[in-house]
Amino acid sequence: MKENNSRSLLLCIALILVAVASRILNAEMHWYHFGPMVAMSLFSGAVLKRKSYAFILPLTAYLISDIYLQLVHQNGFYGISQFFVYGGMALVVLLGIFMKKVNAANVLGFTIGGSLLFWLVSNFGVFLSGYYGGGLQGLTATYIAAIPFYRNEFATELFLNGIIGDVLFSGILFGAYALIKNKVMATKAVA
Repeated sequence: MKENNSRSLLLCIALILVAVASRILNAEMHWYHFGPMVAMSLFSGAVLKRKSYAFILPLTAYLISDIYLQLVHQNGFYGISQFFVYGGMALVVLLGIFMKKVNAANVLGFTIGGSLLFWLVSNFGVFLSGYYGGGLQGLTATYIAAIPFYRNEFATELFLNGIIGDVLFSGILFGAYALIKNKVMATKAVA
């Protein structure tokens, strides 16, 4: 039992480090929204037995990378909308908990759902910050601005980066997990 807890803890630490490194690299390379955060949140909720780890994992990765971004670029902490980013990640973990069967179709569907859920929640935080004004007009302006928010100087800054990154990283995480799980099961069957 203790060995399983150690493995879970090591998996969590490894995922946090990979997520932090990836988020920092993406920020430095201006590959906005192309990262493993939603995928890791969904994976944590669906796979980790200890649900406290499932919630702590993405939030810790976000916090560590936000600290780096604050120290290096002075933009890691940016106001009320940040609470909605963290809340969106927690909701994606919860979505992963509701994934009863881990298969390719569920992973794809839940990943796209998680990506859209995160987008809706995080941009609602932008609306509440008042950047685009208040009322229905401000809410509409916020979500319209958030769809592609393409700017010529950052050609990779597209809403699609989030979905593409989420699908890619979910495929990697869940695929690697399935391969490892199958290998372990095959080893136990031989032993």
